[in-house]
Amino acid sequence: MDQRVSSDEVASGDAVRAGAAGDAGRFVRIGAGLAVVALIVAGGIIYSGHRAAARLRAATEAQALVTVATTEPQPLAGDTDLELPGNLQANYEAPIYARTSGYLKRWLVDIGARVKSGQLLAEIESPEVDQQLRQALADLATARANQAIADVTAARWKHLLASDSVSKQEADEKLSAAAAADAEVQAARANVSRLRDLAGFERIIAPFDGVITARDTDVGQLINAGSGTGPELFRIADVSRLRLYVRVPQNYAALMRPGLTAELRFPDRPARTFVARLDTTSDAIDQASRTLMVELIVDNSRRELLPGAYTEVHFRVPPAPGTEAFVLPANVLLFRGDGLHVATVGPEDRVVLKPVTIGRDYGATIEIVAGLNRDDHVILSPPDSLAAGAIVRVVKSSGALRGARS
Repeated sequence: MDQRVSSDEVASGDAVRAGAAGDAGRFVRIGAGLAVVALIVAGGIIYSGHRAAARLRAATEAQALVTVATTEPQPLAGDTDLELPGNLQANYEAPIYARTSGYLKRWLVDIGARVKSGQLLAEIESPEVDQQLRQALADLATARANQAIADVTAARWKHLLASDSVSKQEADEKLSAAAAADAEVQAARANVSRLRDLAGFERIIAPFDGVITARDTDVGQLINAGSGTGPELFRIADVSRLRLYVRVPQNYAALMRPGLTAELRFPDRPARTFVARLDTTSDAIDQASRTLMVELIVDNSRRELLPGAYTEVHFRVPPAPGTEAFVLPANVLLFRGDGLHVATVGPEDRVVLKPVTIGRDYGATIEIVAGLNRDDHVILSPPDSLAAGAIVRVVKSSGALRGARS
């Protein structure tokens, strides 16, 4: 029996040891599984981090690229429209001032009235001038009376001198008195003529045919004589022909010759155009603006245009001879220390800076006479920081140039 118990104990111990060994195996397997899961989780986290970093790097690089739009140079064919601002002026225009002082008696014309040369515009009442004229006439009559007696006396003394009845000294004195009396008559006559002219200025008349464009006076107003010392009474303008003054850039000065015509467009008459003929130029370039003053004549016999109006002057300018020119928007230029450049997009979307030579400036567009090819893709509005070789993102090309004038 002891032997049998011992065998049972042995068997029980073996079972216990086997169960312990099995538990240890399970723990090892569980631990290994947890380790594998931890490794998988760690690997996933590391992989996600790398992917996020890669996406962030790609997004940062994409945002760092400059986005540009491009256009292609357009060949300059035919004449180009050169548009310049201009101001119309009357053929003749003059302010009318009073030449005598007094009070305005009446005015006969108002603004917009068409008058003829010599037509009466207004009358001034000047009693002081009238009184001075009457006094001058009286002084002239006195001088003539003195002249008459002096002439008679001089003739008598001259006759007495021939018979030695009087001394030569006394005869010379009488002759001198007659000459002085004659001079007094001349002076009195000149004074009368001056005052008559002043009295004539009481009548304000039109100096030439034209239109009254301003009236700055009224009945009873005190009028002071003089030119430019006070407000003008009237302003008159000859509008049958109008003068148009335009400042033309120096690049086009050689084209401005008498007889050249230009087309005029007015903001208040959008559906109509008018023709002006170049009459003369200043034959000198203004050093401040580098422009040539050009005067054109506009026929206004129908009185359709008004002096002082703003107009757009359009000249038809031929291409520069001997050059293959292109037209581009003015915002393609880059200013560098070695001159003007334009930025183009080359292979692999890299920037290529090309030096260019400008011909004529049309305002919104410019003429490029050297430095570009027809198949270049020119960047519009390039940033000043854009450098050669930089990679850019090109959006849809604008295609044909907008605003090119031909």
